[in-house]
Amino acid sequence: MTTPYQQQAPQQAPRPYAPQGVAPYVSPIPVRRATLGDALASEWTKIRSVRSTMWTLGVMIVLIVGVGLLGAVAVGSSGADLGETPVLSLGFFGVLLGAIPVITLGVMTVASEYGTGMIRTTLTACPSRSRVLTAKAIVFFLLAFAITLVTTAAVGALHTAMLDGSEPTGTAWLRATVGVSLYVATLGLLSLAIGSLIRHSAGAITIMIGLVLLPLVLAMFMFSETLADLQQALFEYSIPNQLSVFYDASVTTSGPSGWEPLWILLGVTAAALGGAFLALEKRDV
Repeated sequence: MTTPYQQQAPQQAPRPYAPQGVAPYVSPIPVRRATLGDALASEWTKIRSVRSTMWTLGVMIVLIVGVGLLGAVAVGSSGADLGETPVLSLGFFGVLLGAIPVITLGVMTVASEYGTGMIRTTLTACPSRSRVLTAKAIVFFLLAFAITLVTTAAVGALHTAMLDGSEPTGTAWLRATVGVSLYVATLGLLSLAIGSLIRHSAGAITIMIGLVLLPLVLAMFMFSETLADLQQALFEYSIPNQLSVFYDASVTTSGPSGWEPLWILLGVTAAALGGAFLALEKRDV
């Protein structure tokens, strides 16, 4: 006779049910641990299969190419002499406008999933939240960089062929294509981080557009001499001016130069992404 205090024999794990004489079912699908590659494949499938990606990137291409060509046609038809103005700098306004759709797509890559509730499905399929955000950041950055690089290179080639001017150097080409593409893609990555922190598409897009335009607008209306230093700093470090540095067309004679705007933006983006990773790990969806 046993008592409740006597040690019970350990229970064995239940065996797969199968009728007598029939082998238990074994799935032909191999079971393995999920990796970052699986998360990348999932995020690539999502970002290329939604209409917002096609629309935003399509508008971006139209703006960069269309505004760039309009500038070249206007200069060519007027017969104006570019003088010391770099030929490639005519692509600046198109890239500045084209950065807005990149910002929008960066925010929507994360924030739209919170709006629809899809983020719960994503995190159920991949419980590692840091892996999900890493995959989103990598896929978005590479896509934005590739599209911007192709369009800026095409616009630069058209400007060089259509307008008479000094032939751009290899360094000028590198900064006006690769440098600009890295800057715009990093700006979109910053938008992705803000979207992850805010979790609201309209709010995050508003914040990013304000970050792009507000410093320059404020500087334009600072007429007091006591604010001269602040006005100069806002001009120098505004995103439009930092972007123009890659075209050797900065509106100021001081401030960031060379590749410095990219390093500044990378530092800000790294800090924002660090906050996004912490927030994703600590907060409920």
